[in-house]
Amino acid sequence: MPNRMPGETPGTPVESWETAAGILRLPSGRLVRGRGLRRPLPPGPTPTYAVYLLGKQPPATDWESHWLRWPDFRLPRDRTEARTVLTDAWRRCAAERVEIACGGGRGRTGTALACLAVLDGVPADEAVAYVREHYDRHAVETPWQRRYVREFTT
Repeated sequence: MPNRMPGETPGTPVESWETAAGILRLPSGRLVRGRGLRRPLPPGPTPTYAVYLLGKQPPATDWESHWLRWPDFRLPRDRTEARTVLTDAWRRCAAERVEIACGGGRGRTGTALACLAVLDGVPADEAVAYVREHYDRHAVETPWQRRYVREFTT
């Protein structure tokens, strides 16, 4: 049974989010989309909430979003804020269309998706492999990003 967004009627299809480009299905069944902002917005439904992992402020969107300061190839500037924002994104993806995105959609996005996988019950030492298998085989690009995920516990 697909999740309905607030205001959607029972006849409104939301199944296309399940098959949209970049969707990661977490073990619980929650869906989250990872994407690179340097590529065009994929066709299909837009997110209802997004977390943008960038060193500079992202462009404005028509949906609610949060900017998490996270320079390319690095880690979040504020790890406490990152935990709060990623936990919120994980909670919201149970009933909303959530997108996690950085410039290329692999390093920072993959790291954040792996953290969501940890929140969803994937052991921290297996989360990078999970995201690489189910999202992008090049996700989580640096040794310090892999270490950040291993240390990201529930």
